[in-house]
Amino acid sequence: MTHRLALSTLGLPGMPMPDVARLASAAGYQGVELRAHPEEPVHPGIGKPERAAARAEFEALGIEILTVAGYAKVTTPLTPQELPELVALAHDLGASYVRVFPGGDGTPEADARAVQQLTRAAQLAEDSNVRILLETHDSHRTGAAAATLLDRVDRKGIGALWDVMHTWLGGETPAESYAHLAPHLGYTQVKDIASAEDTTPLPLGTGALPLGDCLAQLPPDAWLCWEYEKRWYPDAAPLPGLLAAGRAYLTALSEI
Repeated sequence: MTHRLALSTLGLPGMPMPDVARLASAAGYQGVELRAHPEEPVHPGIGKPERAAARAEFEALGIEILTVAGYAKVTTPLTPQELPELVALAHDLGASYVRVFPGGDGTPEADARAVQQLTRAAQLAEDSNVRILLETHDSHRTGAAAATLLDRVDRKGIGALWDVMHTWLGGETPAESYAHLAPHLGYTQVKDIASAEDTTPLPLGTGALPLGDCLAQLPPDAWLCWEYEKRWYPDAAPLPGLLAAGRAYLTALSEI
């Protein structure tokens, strides 16, 4: 069995949902991670008809909406509705996960706030059959740092999203990152970059990230999502032309 593959719409800024669904299907991906931002077609502000239409577009082609990639920063004060709105959007779309960021300054007060806000949202997530995943990012970019929060929450509805670039930039080996994240892991974001100094997105397998070592840690049926950060690097090569080669590369690594 090989890993299941998804693509992130961060690499397809502003693309209409029918086009995303067709592109994912044609390139051989099984899922999508939808960037849930107001500048994108799908975000918490859209209504029930738009949600149903988006869900139907992907279901018609057998593509799973894996994640609603939100921008809530859980170490900072959130509005009472911020996480519930993301969970509701994921539920309406049939998505398994909601992505959130740490977004803090590493202080004990910020960490305590993150634990409190994630714990408060856990029951709603569980009742909605959704998991809120804390991405290894910014103030908690390593597996060790993210696990310090997740171990304290310790709820089924709260988990981890392993961004392999950030844990590598944080100085962890893939084995170290996975050991910390495994009890909480929802899925893994893969990407490639030239170096720690140049994080411009590259085609998979052409940069410095130890992707083979990362995939070797994972169960054979784990989800991998290619997060190609075209939105932040407009001069990067367009993603559509890279998708087939990226799928072939990840499939080959999965079979080693």
